[in-house]
Amino acid sequence: IIIYVKKSSSKIAQRVKAFFNGLVDGMLSIFKMEKKWPFIAHTIFIWVMYVLMFYVTTFAVPELNNIPFAAVLVGFISASFSIAATNGGIGSYPVAVYLAFSIFGVAEDPSIAFGWIIWTSQTLMVVILGGLSLIYLPIFNRQR
Repeated sequence: IIIYVKKSSSKIAQRVKAFFNGLVDGMLSIFKMEKKWPFIAHTIFIWVMYVLMFYVTTFAVPELNNIPFAAVLVGFISASFSIAATNGGIGSYPVAVYLAFSIFGVAEDPSIAFGWIIWTSQTLMVVILGGLSLIYLPIFNRQR
């Protein structure tokens, strides 16, 4: 596939090539930034907090108290892909969590419930903090 995309002149191959070139350019642009290390540190911090939120919430569902951390990571990754697949992951997020957890032998009901708890809390967090940012940032930027 890689050789086909590199050598082909078809429209689809060119679009795939342009997409991947854009990804590479985007990733490399991080190293050309003025404050790249704070950016990288904040990015890592945000993702670690997302994973920890996913992990800590497992304690809210008694059936998930003894779930291995590997299951948490697999669930987190599959749920993250489901957000991109649908509008914000609505409906698909809990199903992705269930499918990931089922690999580790977790029952359907607690997996789906956990998926809804996580999805709802993350969505509320984004809506509330986004709304506060919408109000606060113009005030903050005016004072600068």
